[in-house]
Amino acid sequence: MDQLVLRNDTGHVARLTLNSPKNFNALSVEMIAALSDHLTAIADDDSIRAVILSGTGKAFCAGHDLRQMQSARDLPDGGGAAYQSLFDDCARMMQMIPALPQPVIAQVHGIATAAGCQLVASCDLAIAAEGTRFGVNGVNIGLFCSTPMVALSRVIPPKAAFEMLTTGNFIDAVRARELGLINQIAPGDELADQALSMAQTIAAKLPAAVRMGKRAFHDQMGLGLADAYGRAGGTMCENMMLPETDEGITAFLEKRPPNWS
Repeated sequence: MDQLVLRNDTGHVARLTLNSPKNFNALSVEMIAALSDHLTAIADDDSIRAVILSGTGKAFCAGHDLRQMQSARDLPDGGGAAYQSLFDDCARMMQMIPALPQPVIAQVHGIATAAGCQLVASCDLAIAAEGTRFGVNGVNIGLFCSTPMVALSRVIPPKAAFEMLTTGNFIDAVRARELGLINQIAPGDELADQALSMAQTIAAKLPAAVRMGKRAFHDQMGLGLADAYGRAGGTMCENMMLPETDEGITAFLEKRPPNWS
């Protein structure tokens, strides 16, 4: 299970790589568990300031492991309990990503379909290789992508999400960027470097400020306007009280780099 997700750290950046290329990095029960374990470890690792999520082989992630799901039909209850456990565990793992203190960047190539597209939508940022395709295609095999819908409909316009969900059609990287599913497109041979560059840019910022900001960003998204301002204002006050922020503002006014060492 440990080898299903590989971790490699570069300075303050952790790279998690889905490592099951034979099934296009499908989110099997075991893959979900392995990824959850790594996210839990990173959440408690103060040395890590940004995370990159990538995949080996020809695809980023092709969604759930359909062969594994079909095998559950042979269980006494027809697979009902296994399916509920699978989708519950997957939902918990997806929610760990926005809850993680560090920003998470999806580095996407090949295809990101169904729960793989959900994984991209759950990340804070995403960079895709030229030619990458995205889809929530379950409807093509009679399984509406209801759980991927949750993350997708929160990052792209509702009508665009519903079109993808009901037609089962792919969108390309250009359209994904237009809709807000991804931030940048990179040539395939520059994808990893571009993702690392973004991660290192984030990692160079004051960690406490980024962690506060990420938490506030996600918290305010579900609030009304007045409550969102109240939540954000509290975070600004908390941030202003940090000694490092005092140093950062003083350094700016004195036209010098901040000394956060």
